[in-house]
Amino acid sequence: MRILLITHYFAPENAAPQRRWDGIGAELVKAGHELHVLCPPPHYPSGRVREGYRKRYRPGSWQTTCYGATVHRVAYMPHGLGIASRTLDHLIAGVDSIRRACRLFSRRGPDVIITTAPGIPSIFVSRFLGALWKRPVIVEMRDAWPDLVTHVPGLVRDGGSRALMKRLIHEAITSGQRGSAGIVTTTARFADVLTERGLQRPVVIRNGSSLSQHRTIPPRELPQGDELRELRAVYVGNLGRSQGLDVVLMAAAKLRDEGLPIRVRLVGRGAEATRLAKLNRLLGSPAELVGPVPASQVGIHYAWADTTIVSLKDWEPFEWTVPSKLYELLAVGRHITCLLGGEGAQIVRETNAGDVVTPGDVDGLVTLWRGLFEEPERLARSEEGRRWVSEHVEFERLGAKYLELIEQVAAEAKVS
Repeated sequence: MRILLITHYFAPENAAPQRRWDGIGAELVKAGHELHVLCPPPHYPSGRVREGYRKRYRPGSWQTTCYGATVHRVAYMPHGLGIASRTLDHLIAGVDSIRRACRLFSRRGPDVIITTAPGIPSIFVSRFLGALWKRPVIVEMRDAWPDLVTHVPGLVRDGGSRALMKRLIHEAITSGQRGSAGIVTTTARFADVLTERGLQRPVVIRNGSSLSQHRTIPPRELPQGDELRELRAVYVGNLGRSQGLDVVLMAAAKLRDEGLPIRVRLVGRGAEATRLAKLNRLLGSPAELVGPVPASQVGIHYAWADTTIVSLKDWEPFEWTVPSKLYELLAVGRHITCLLGGEGAQIVRETNAGDVVTPGDVDGLVTLWRGLFEEPERLARSEEGRRWVSEHVEFERLGAKYLELIEQVAAEAKVS
């Protein structure tokens, strides 16, 4: 089959959506299918295409991935970290995706169209092209949209129009989901939510990880007497609005004021990086804020730490999501400080991979870290987390599930 993927995020960018589709795409091509991708030049997360990429990945260019997919680059808008400029970037890429798709596939359209959101405009682009070519569309929701849209600060402002805006956004996105031939979610809980809204047969295909890419990092060697001289905690990832990392800084400050020797690192960048740096200074710099590091250096920070951090705010939609970072940490095998609710917390408990603290609970995090310092044997982990990764989120398994869904919707389209 000829498969078309419409996405706003793709390699050589390196984040969860990009790694997901590199892994799944490789499995689809390996199975003998032809995969085409429509996406902008690589400009995540800064909003700008870096100097060395501008010519090679310019709009209108195309590349072949190492596993054989053909990537067609569409227009985009350079932007900052604000929601308004990023939304405009998504809209520009969406409109140009329609134009380029009509030109590229004028002789033979794809057999199946897949769109992965966010960005949200991709849903409507794929639905338009599906109707134009009379082809089935699979809509993949990597996050709990449209519900998250009303929780992101600044996206829907308070006031008399808030309820109307919330209803219109929900209706628009849900209608885009409802008309698809197949819908994919990355968690079972969000699949249940969509089923309750009348969407038919959502399929759960989780975000992926790879044991071969994340070597097991054994516990840090303890000094003589098995006592910690200091507790080390690290967060590696996006410093965004969703992560709620204020809690980490405040807990670190409290423990430092108690006299407990603790070192905390936040590694990465994002929309909240400047604000977190300011808060850290106001608290007396209880944490070390490291900028973004290449993927090859991430393991160095995990090896330095006693416990790794995964965190989301206590917003209701996050009860239905599992951050892809959790799968990475399970593969790494270090103790996990889990500031999650819902399905993510359930996975950590089931795999005995770490300890769960209610999101937003500063005192709960203080209690946990104090306990880990006093009883360092709690930092030791078994292989349960890595086994869970192997059984549930290895890319080979995810690709097989996607292939099954693609073949199903293509067969149903031929019958109808």
